[in-house]
Amino acid sequence: MDAQSRGRAEDIDPADQWVLNPDTGDYELRLSPSPPQSPVPRPRRATPAEAPAPERDGREDREDREDREVPASRRRRAAPEEEPPGRRGRRRPAKKKSRGKRILLWTGGTTAFVVLAAGTAGYLYLQHLNGNIQSVSDDGAGTGGFSKDKAINILLIGTDKRTGDGNEGYGDNGSAGHADTNILLHVSKDRSNATALSIPRDLIVDVPDCPTTQEDGSTKVIPGESEVRFNTSLGQNERTPSCTMRTVTELTGVTPDNFMVADFNAVKTLTSAVGGVEVCLAKDIDDPDSHLNLPAGKHTIEGEEALAFVRTRHSVGFGGDLSRIEIQQQFLSALMRKLKSNDTLTSPSKMVKLAEAGTEALTVDSKLDSITKLKDLGLELGKLNIKNLTFATVPVVDNPAEKVAATVVLKEGPAQQVFDMIKNDVSFTEVKEKEKEEQKKEDAADAARLKGEKSEPGEVRVRVMNGGASDGSAGRELTYLQNEVGVTKSENAGNAPEDLDKTTLEYAPDQADQARALAEILGLSGAALKPGESVTNSQGLPTMTLTLGKDFKGAGVKLDAASGKTPEDVQKSTADKVECAK
Repeated sequence: MDAQSRGRAEDIDPADQWVLNPDTGDYELRLSPSPPQSPVPRPRRATPAEAPAPERDGREDREDREDREVPASRRRRAAPEEEPPGRRGRRRPAKKKSRGKRILLWTGGTTAFVVLAAGTAGYLYLQHLNGNIQSVSDDGAGTGGFSKDKAINILLIGTDKRTGDGNEGYGDNGSAGHADTNILLHVSKDRSNATALSIPRDLIVDVPDCPTTQEDGSTKVIPGESEVRFNTSLGQNERTPSCTMRTVTELTGVTPDNFMVADFNAVKTLTSAVGGVEVCLAKDIDDPDSHLNLPAGKHTIEGEEALAFVRTRHSVGFGGDLSRIEIQQQFLSALMRKLKSNDTLTSPSKMVKLAEAGTEALTVDSKLDSITKLKDLGLELGKLNIKNLTFATVPVVDNPAEKVAATVVLKEGPAQQVFDMIKNDVSFTEVKEKEKEEQKKEDAADAARLKGEKSEPGEVRVRVMNGGASDGSAGRELTYLQNEVGVTKSENAGNAPEDLDKTTLEYAPDQADQARALAEILGLSGAALKPGESVTNSQGLPTMTLTLGKDFKGAGVKLDAASGKTPEDVQKSTADKVECAK
């Protein structure tokens, strides 16, 4: 008799029989002594060849079973032949049948990533959960499966096919199931960090030829296409996830080890299993398309409301797919924090629910088709601290070939840099930390330039040049300096040789006191002060050079020292930070 049946017979929740071993940190099955069991472990159908089972009142057992929180397994295959009455012990699991026919039944939307976390709970119900998993061939598109001693790359896919209870109102009606949400999850070789890279569904790519295994075991090559949306790599022309895998390799140069596909129900069931996740809205949202209606502030969402949250796009950001990617990343960060919380990890009943929900929603490649393999992957992922999990999006720009923007293309320089970082196993979080350290050093050096004695305004000699400001800015600034603040030893030097984004003040080392005085007058940051050389003014005296950049706001208007940061090309966030949808 298996652990689940034994728990039912003794009126014990199976989840309560999994006990945390303080020596190993793992949950172990502890079965207390029990009275003799009935020879028939559960209600079953009698067959003509069987003798009637011994009588017992199973009504209470059946009602108990129906009231349990742990859901019953799905009947995905024919029931195995019953053992003769009186035999006890474990029944061998039925041999798996081919799941090729289930390829067309994949559903999904926005949730492939969340299933990964549930894989870590899979070892609770090894044999039972194996029956929940659906798999399909990777057609040789992957590496052959992840390795424990190498970096891991998992392709996570959500489709827009609307199947499953309650999902009729979502997705594209009649869709074959395209690659609606796509995340390339890279986990470093040392498991110290990870990057979840979102690939926009409307990104223009080349889909390669895709050898694809058919239901009869033969192979059909589905012809590739040039300059089409990324989402057509799945579902279009009978393409399977292995074709999406090949498209990712073609795009990024990174070959995924495995793929996972999940359905709409993953968001609903997983969020309910953990008791909801907390999200934050910076404004009220009322989106009739996604059915999300929430006021600004923090909310704990689950089920249908959670699904509506990850599908909303018209009410956040710019109202497009890139905005929806950001809100999905915020949701996944919130879910990861909840999954990693003690409230979840120390609750065997929640872990059982997660395992059930995750495997029910999961379709994987044939190299990852058992709970044992998912458990191994989950243990590798469990080594990661979520503060070192970075969510990022492939850098893109609007398609210049379109008058009305509908698709996007790669922003070549930054995108290639992102792909190279993943290929070379470079941590986004480490790079960010190094950038922060370097920025701290630069900020300290900049701040030091502002410290020290300052000359009187009448002793400051400076020439003013226009380096990107509006026409006439140099003349107006000169008038302000001479007439308003007493910098009388100033002159107009015309246009600079080239335009600058930021206003700068170049000076010789012996002019530092003059530079600090002018910086205070104009509101220049230390970063704007450029130690260098002086030039000779019209009187033949050494003078500083003030070049007005594109950030110049007008004569007499102080520049904000905090404006020295430029927008980054790569949108990114880390899983440990709470982000509010805007």
